Amino acid sequence: MPVPSLLAQADAAPTAADAASAGPPTIEINPQEVPGIDVVTGGPEPEEPEAKGAVGEALEDLVPETGNESVDGAVNTLTDAVGGMVDGFISILPQLVIAILVLIATAFLVKLVDLMARKLMARAKLRESLRDLFRIFIRTGIWFAGILVAALIVFPSFEFGQLVAVAGLTSIALGFAFQDIFENFFAGILILWRFPFENGDFIEVDGLTGRVEDVEIRMTHIRKTNGELVLVPNSLIFKNKVTVQTNRPHVRQELAVGIAYGESIAEGRRVILDAVNSCESVQRTVKPEVLASGFGASSIDFDVIWWAESRPIDARRSRDEVIEAIKRALDDAGIEIPYPYRTLTFSKNEPDIIGAVAGRTGGTAGEDQAGGG
Repeated sequence: MPVPSLLAQADAAPTAADAASAGPPTIEINPQEVPGIDVVTGGPEPEEPEAKGAVGEALEDLVPETGNESVDGAVNTLTDAVGGMVDGFISILPQLVIAILVLIATAFLVKLVDLMARKLMARAKLRESLRDLFRIFIRTGIWFAGILVAALIVFPSFEFGQLVAVAGLTSIALGFAFQDIFENFFAGILILWRFPFENGDFIEVDGLTGRVEDVEIRMTHIRKTNGELVLVPNSLIFKNKVTVQTNRPHVRQELAVGIAYGESIAEGRRVILDAVNSCESVQRTVKPEVLASGFGASSIDFDVIWWAESRPIDARRSRDEVIEAIKRALDDAGIEIPYPYRTLTFSKNEPDIIGAVAGRTGGTAGEDQAGGG
């Protein structure tokens, strides 16, 4: 590239003597006038030491120097670290106060929205379990939003997308770490959403019978009929067969009754049916039935069928009333409820047993005669 300007040029052609005495010619160039060349003046600016906070300076002044460079260096590093943490906490203290106020406001908002949602859902006539599920979703969403806003206030450098990504990764890690808890959590949601029982129903699951007191996200509270409270994981209820005893207001009850073979079947059926109809606990919506079921070892057997209230205590009381009424009616009608009959047959090839029985019978008869005399 040609140089645009030459600041020093020869005024006239030099003579040979002048050239020999002057030496090689020199050309001066101004770099600022040459395109493509950047001129940098000065070296890098020295880094200024980081300013210490008030707590850091106070700690440094408080700790005396020992004169040992290694010890003093370690102490200075420790005081700088502690002072930096305290100063950093003091610097974000206003943000922390605002974040706490946001969380307090979130708690009041959750209570207010929950109260409004409860009234609105009561008007919608939804199932109680569905109402509880919707309220749980609403409370969880409000708390998540409040905690997210508080985190953004305390850590303003974080963006919304970053916090959501951190929350997602945290949930995955917690899902692997607390698999059973999350299993019960989702089972609780499905129970509240789809299962046909509510608080107050009597259910039977995995050999346990009791009244449902509360269905939480992680477990279900079941009160046994003897008063004991059992906390059942929701996954156990979701995976096993559940019998809802109070799904309907009335359930069928059955009772086996036998009369002697010498009695009339028709008369026995009529007496038993009249006795069942006289009981107050027997429902009149479905007529009771008395059906002969078979020939027993000592009696003609009947199946007595009636409907009573579905609660376990009501069913037991109805059964007690029906048994008492049938026994009284059969006694009044002179119909025998037989004891088990046993017929003993002895072989002639066992004379010892026959002789023992005969001797015992004879001895008893002799004693009776002696007593009579």
